Amino acid sequence: MIARRAEPRGHWVLLVLGGLVLTVLLLLDGFANGAVGEAPRDESPDAGKGTVPGAVASGGPVVNLADGVPRGRRMPLKTIALTFDDGPDPVWTPRLLDVLRRHGAHATFFTVGARVAENPGLTRRILREGHEIGSHTYSHVDLATAPAWRAGLELDLTQRALAGAAGVHTRLMRMPYSSRPDGLTGPEWRAAERAGEDGYVVVLTDRDTEDWARPGTAKIVQAALAGAGRGEGAVVMLHDSGGDRADTVAAVEQIIRRLQPQGYRFTTLTEALGMPSAVVRVPAHEKAVGWTLVAAQRSASALTGTMGVLFAVAGIAYVLRLVMLLLFAHVHMRRVRGLSRRGRHANPGTAAPGTATRETATRATVPDGFQPDPEMSDMLDNELPPDPFPPVSVIVPAYNEEANIASTVASLLDTDYPGTVEVIVVDDGSTDRTALIVESIALPTVHLIRKPNGGKPSALNAGIGVARAEILVLVDGDTVFQRDTVRHLVAPFADPGVGAVSGNTKVANRGGILGRWQHIEYVIGFNLDRRMFDVLRCMPTVPGAIGAFRRSVLARLGGVPGDTLAEDTDLTMAICRTGLRVVYEEKALAWTEAPSTLRQLWRQRYRWCYGTMQAMWKHRRSVIESGGSGRFGRRCLPYLTLFQIVLPLFAPAIDLFALFGVVFLDPAVPLLTWLVFVTAQAAAGAYALWLDGERIRPLWTLPLQQFVYRQLMYLVVVQSVATALLGARLGWHTVRRTGAFTDLRGREQSQGPVGYT
Repeated sequence: MIARRAEPRGHWVLLVLGGLVLTVLLLLDGFANGAVGEAPRDESPDAGKGTVPGAVASGGPVVNLADGVPRGRRMPLKTIALTFDDGPDPVWTPRLLDVLRRHGAHATFFTVGARVAENPGLTRRILREGHEIGSHTYSHVDLATAPAWRAGLELDLTQRALAGAAGVHTRLMRMPYSSRPDGLTGPEWRAAERAGEDGYVVVLTDRDTEDWARPGTAKIVQAALAGAGRGEGAVVMLHDSGGDRADTVAAVEQIIRRLQPQGYRFTTLTEALGMPSAVVRVPAHEKAVGWTLVAAQRSASALTGTMGVLFAVAGIAYVLRLVMLLLFAHVHMRRVRGLSRRGRHANPGTAAPGTATRETATRATVPDGFQPDPEMSDMLDNELPPDPFPPVSVIVPAYNEEANIASTVASLLDTDYPGTVEVIVVDDGSTDRTALIVESIALPTVHLIRKPNGGKPSALNAGIGVARAEILVLVDGDTVFQRDTVRHLVAPFADPGVGAVSGNTKVANRGGILGRWQHIEYVIGFNLDRRMFDVLRCMPTVPGAIGAFRRSVLARLGGVPGDTLAEDTDLTMAICRTGLRVVYEEKALAWTEAPSTLRQLWRQRYRWCYGTMQAMWKHRRSVIESGGSGRFGRRCLPYLTLFQIVLPLFAPAIDLFALFGVVFLDPAVPLLTWLVFVTAQAAAGAYALWLDGERIRPLWTLPLQQFVYRQLMYLVVVQSVATALLGARLGWHTVRRTGAFTDLRGREQSQGPVGYT
């Protein structure tokens, strides 16, 4: 038995906190870029109604409301205050700073708080080179349409960003979308008035170059020099971010070159007006708070970019996997049908007992190009069954399986297999009527072993210890075979290179939506995967519900391992590493009772996932080994790591990012991606169902599966990884059986249990 420690619970708190942090960061980045909380600009005819004081409308561009009386001030003669909005920008702001430095000019940069947080080093350079910084809100929001609380938040966040990036606050503010004083609207004035009441000096402009529209260098220069011939000073509005600003950089060079020889000076706003510096140093605690905001904003920006890349990578990986699965499924289908046409894996009934030889069996069953690994030659010499119908021992480990055990045993006995079939039921300390039901069957080919509860591996090994046949079929106690299942399951062993055979597991209780979801998963996921693994000769799992093994191979491996919770995966990987083939036989059907509630499904998949990770870790050295072991390790383990651990681990975050895009960004991209995803999955599902001879009707539940079932499977991976990292151990979880096969006996089975197709 595996030692069991308490399952971790604290990681759920960490998971919730992680989700909240991710949500906050996405919202912060969306807020910074105007995607979240952006108030639409009101461009209706009545938008500008309101009273703007005449002293402001006809006054200068620098408006001071310190004493409650608005006063507009103008630049002195031959004094130019170059102002740049929307930055800092990592491309264009440094180029403008280089131009200003070459000419000994200074300017005022009205910075967007979010850009300050993203470019703290550039912000410090602006101040270090003698320039001035003003506020242009945090997300470039239109203060004229934003509510008062939003306007206050925008300005406050900008101050905190400046404190975190450069340790300063500023007294200057320019409203986004504003221009000259005579163009102020009533709502804009009210916003300016609120800012003035908070101690800001509101800056407009004399000369709006409209360089944001990229009219060309000549027109920008022309707008900036209007009135320069009369020696007028001016506040000139330019932009250092928001797109290609090459024309602006060239225009600034020309403006300075043309005006400096005429005696113009280029300086900051406060210096030009003889005002105290707008930049004020902040105490350490303000700087610490600001640093937190800067760190959060930079993390949010990096996260959004990373999530976008992950979203794309996950989509591409999924498409490639889907294409790969379909291609290998097609190859597998052609190979199986080709073998059937040429008599390979043919019905053993066509051969006379005792006539099979190693050469004829190999020639009749080995796919073209297959060569057994040299190190397996000694093992294979004595492992070919002496006749085409070797005796078979079916081992059924059972713990509290009274609901289905009678149907399971009856289906095993009702077989068309010509050889001898013995059924060994190992009662693993059941507390219900499982053993009594088996005893009541009272047939010489049915044997009951009672043992104290020790777990499924110990029950299987107990059954193997008393089994008499070379071919062992391991069956779960909730599984029902069809009449021809044993025959199809044993047929591949005519190839001496086959060490184990995986059957085709079907969900019996597929009546409800949860059952349909599991049915789709079994057909699309598990069985398509097995077809690919069969072709690549790297099968990771022969399912516990239906699998056949050579007894001699299990003996060499020490029986069924009990040190992982996925004994079937652990055992299969060990067989693959010997160089023997593990094949998938699609015609060997077994009907199993799947969990009927989400809680039971969670417990089952939690064990499966955790056990699979244990097995992968146990066999990790196969990646660097040679021969059959290396082939298995390098083909299978990276695939499992990527598609069963890594991508599911990040999938909740990717889904959250997609949801964020639908709500706050352009919904077309995530919705189109989701539609393509579901359509591709439905097409693959239809093909997989066709390969398995199933109806495609259950596919209508596929879109719904994306919203509940898929997320549940992802969270299973998250908990499994957390459990592994925290060093906890899981015990076996039991699933309450409902008796899906109670009424099965006596019904036609050629197409599977009645009512489940």
